[in-house]
Amino acid sequence: KRAAVTAQATAALLQFGNALLEAYQWQKDARALIDYDDLILESGRLLKRKDVAPWVLFKLDEGLDHILVDEAQDTSPDQWEVITALAEAFFDTQGGSENARTVFAVGDLKQSIYSFQGADPDEFQRMRDRFSRTIAAAGQVWREVDLTVSFRSTEAVLQAVDAVFSGERAADGVQLDGEAIRHMAFRSGHGGLVELWPPIEPQEMDTPAPWKPPVERVQGDSPTARLANLIAERIRRMIDNGEILESNGRQIRPGDVLVLVRRRGRFIDEIVRALKTRNIGVAGTDRMILTQQIAVQDLMVLGHFALLPDDDLTLATLLKSPLVGLDEDALFTLAHGRAGSLWSELTRRKTHSAELADAHQFLSGILASADFTTPFGFYSDLLDARQGRRKLLSRLGFDAADPVSEFLNLALEFERNHVPSLEGFLHWMETGEAEIKRDLEQARPDTVRVMTVHGAKGLEAPIVFLPDTLQMPSKLPLFYWVSDEDGFDRAIIWPPRRGYFEKITEAQLENVIADRNREYRRLLYVAMTRAEDRLYICGWHTKKKAPEGCWYDLMHAAICATGETRDDPFLAEMGETVDNEVFFIRSQQDIPISAQPAEKLMAPVDPQDWMLSKPPEEPAPLSPLAPSQPDAPDPAVESPLSGDDGDRFKRGNIVHTLLQTLPQLPEDCRKAAAQAFLAREGNRLSARLQEDILTETMGVLDHREFGALFGPGSRAEVPLVGEIGGHILSAQIDRLLVADGKVMIVDYKTNRPPPSRPDDVPLVYLRQMAAYRAALQRIYLAHDIECLLLWTDGPALMHLPASMLADHAP
Repeated sequence: KRAAVTAQATAALLQFGNALLEAYQWQKDARALIDYDDLILESGRLLKRKDVAPWVLFKLDEGLDHILVDEAQDTSPDQWEVITALAEAFFDTQGGSENARTVFAVGDLKQSIYSFQGADPDEFQRMRDRFSRTIAAAGQVWREVDLTVSFRSTEAVLQAVDAVFSGERAADGVQLDGEAIRHMAFRSGHGGLVELWPPIEPQEMDTPAPWKPPVERVQGDSPTARLANLIAERIRRMIDNGEILESNGRQIRPGDVLVLVRRRGRFIDEIVRALKTRNIGVAGTDRMILTQQIAVQDLMVLGHFALLPDDDLTLATLLKSPLVGLDEDALFTLAHGRAGSLWSELTRRKTHSAELADAHQFLSGILASADFTTPFGFYSDLLDARQGRRKLLSRLGFDAADPVSEFLNLALEFERNHVPSLEGFLHWMETGEAEIKRDLEQARPDTVRVMTVHGAKGLEAPIVFLPDTLQMPSKLPLFYWVSDEDGFDRAIIWPPRRGYFEKITEAQLENVIADRNREYRRLLYVAMTRAEDRLYICGWHTKKKAPEGCWYDLMHAAICATGETRDDPFLAEMGETVDNEVFFIRSQQDIPISAQPAEKLMAPVDPQDWMLSKPPEEPAPLSPLAPSQPDAPDPAVESPLSGDDGDRFKRGNIVHTLLQTLPQLPEDCRKAAAQAFLAREGNRLSARLQEDILTETMGVLDHREFGALFGPGSRAEVPLVGEIGGHILSAQIDRLLVADGKVMIVDYKTNRPPPSRPDDVPLVYLRQMAAYRAALQRIYLAHDIECLLLWTDGPALMHLPASMLADHAP
């Protein structure tokens, strides 16, 4: 029965999923868009298509000498398919390439933590084995270089890492190649420290008094908040007491500290709040839901007031916000006992005090502008001209700057794709819940960073706190994949509830949990190795027992066996942990601190003249020159009433196209190819016009006088860019021939009556050819430059005298 229900649910899922994917693909096709997965998958398909791949690889092969794969352990199987297809020709013994070509892959299996993006450490190993066999078979050099020297961490940190992952439980999923994990410290002799604190335990709360009126807020026990305050206080004392970072011989700063969590949750908000209350600079979080930021909520409340000023709750919220700034007493006095709406009461009592007058004036200006500006204009005026940004930052701090700027960016983005109405923008914001990512490396300098381990990949810090160590991932996937004997996913299974798991899904569940826990341990390796000098390990218990195999268990067992123990006076003073016993591993500072100080004070410099003088004027940009579109009057075309119903206007582009492509074909194939091209439905040419264009084009190509111009050494549609006579030249030469010390420039003229002599050539054509000639004279210094006009309606070839063109040079 469970199998039948699961099969029925999976069939329904596939039907729904197919419809969803088709609709999504239709949306992309309608907008000519592709997503990130399309870039990877379509590239792989392109390089596998038998009819196209050889040509693509041949074109790439001419300019591709080296392939570098960074973070190779996080490369997905689909991405590896693209890489292997590109590298295939590198090791072709028949290729005959003169250049030595290489594939260089850098990866650490212990740091493969992006399975949600398709990363698979087993695939890395398969690719390593595949390349080793391919390269050896081609007789080329294959090298595997083990990088065991760590340039980041001190001996204490690396000793803790090695101790943790030498255990069988921790090594599962991290020690993938079967070799013991051993690190060599480049920073040997530098002072370092690893501390493991006792965890925070939940506390029993006193039973509230019976029948106590609910007039005050009673704070419940929060182990996460207590640990956040404990860490924040430890950081504060490091900074305020001038604690020295031994390896650098300087005092610890906020920017030295990195707090790493396994996942985003309540603890991040608690630690940011705890640091701010102690006036410690904190960069905030690396991701945020914009509509959950209080500064953005204030801006949106102001927008709702502008749309509906008689909404009392909205106005009361706005009056208390930093944008207006009334306090509780002023708001109560204004609102209590009023006869009408809050806005009408504010209007009536605006003369009673200066703060009410300022509030009314500010809000009246908001209402006056709301109906006549776009959302971006409305909010940019509020934030800049009306000092809204200054008000928000002065109350909420510097961390409000990023959300405010992102909010303004979204207002501009909304206007590009939607009708720019304020109501539409606010609805779009409320329903979208836009999430923004912040690069904390570019955040305000010298601040504590709070990040997830995934977000900190590739980063480092002198001091790292690991607080989220007593929890393990417990969420199960919605779908389960059945793999074939080669390990490739072949079928999807969706049991609608846990009770419908049958034997196949149960087996897959065990594999999923095992893979999830292996990645959980690799995540621990990444987290521990972010620390340069110090690593502090802590955690909090909930009312549930901590799961076996959690980070804290793995580190506790190893550090207890390897390190020392002592009573910590700081923990004893704070009284948050069950006991004060701390396990630690320390490495002493045995080498002298570098003579180069970490902070150099710049000596005062006497101001020079250039420092106090104004910068020179920026040179004016050169004006563009398009020779084929000059400013002189354009000569008249052939009459559109000459019997072809106006279709003659099309023939110029078509004749140019034929004269560009047909010379590349054998002479006996040109006419048939031209006929096939002219007969295409997209050209929409009448039979008569097709015949006229064919006659005109073949008349040019078959003319004896023009043979050399369309011979093998000539080139069609040659781009020409340069600076001529104070102008930027950008042009396309119809035909160019360089041979025997001569350069011949040919420009086609269609739909024009050919003149009988050069003196009758229109001025615009003379200026055009003179510009071409002047540019090519600077390229071909030792060549004679000859300019010709080829009138296709004839045909006739006219040589333009150099003396005539010299008079019209730019």
